[in-house]
Amino acid sequence: MTRSARVLAFLSCLVLAPLVTSAAPVAPAAEPTFPMDARVTLDAYRAVVEARLSGVLTGTRALAATGEVRAGDWAGMRGPLAALADTVEDGAAVWFAKPDGSYFTVEKGPTGESLRDRAYFPDLLAGRDVVGSLVISKSTGQRSVIVASPVLVDGKVTGAVGVSLDAARLAASLDRAIRFPPDVVVYALDREGRTALHRAGELIFVFPSDVGSPTLGDAVKTMLSKPEGVVEYQYAGSDRTAVFERSELTGWVFVLGKSHPPAVKP
Repeated sequence: MTRSARVLAFLSCLVLAPLVTSAAPVAPAAEPTFPMDARVTLDAYRAVVEARLSGVLTGTRALAATGEVRAGDWAGMRGPLAALADTVEDGAAVWFAKPDGSYFTVEKGPTGESLRDRAYFPDLLAGRDVVGSLVISKSTGQRSVIVASPVLVDGKVTGAVGVSLDAARLAASLDRAIRFPPDVVVYALDREGRTALHRAGELIFVFPSDVGSPTLGDAVKTMLSKPEGVVEYQYAGSDRTAVFERSELTGWVFVLGKSHPPAVKP
């Protein structure tokens, strides 16, 4: 069994247990508390997402090191890139970009478009991998999660191999595999506070602070400013408590929350 499969099996078992227990961990009075099993569940969920993105990153790194890609000839590299496209799920587009920003996709070949204006492109030109950047794909028009690696020849960046994952399909596949209880909300925010993953597809790429209450806006600010913690906020008329933690791989903040039922009036 692979690592990601073991983690997924572990997570599937965890979510069967209630998220609220009678023995909550002791926390500072200034911060709300959250059951320990919820933090373990969130940690496992983050690990599943990271394992999937890491698998794609392994593919882009491997391709970037091949002779076909390092030669820089599209006709020679299209076959190996198509092989990667066949192994990646979630409606992925696999591409190769030149240092000037022009790029090719397995499906279209030369696109006539440029990636120079993408916020992640300078990282690739600086020789750094990109994992988790959110964009509206120029090749597919879909809300996409970018995983990409630079191509190095004699220490110089001569291009980049990338995969644009359909964010909505990625989130949906995770939700189908894990099946959290309906009263549990799980999502991820990028470094800017935009929703990267959510079981409600219409909320992906939305800034929660723009559609929720002021308390949610404050909670997002807290989550973006700390590596982990617990927050409370109101959303859709209900009070929620959420535990959060930051991913070192993507920079995303992963969040697991639970709605509180309204108090019964005497």
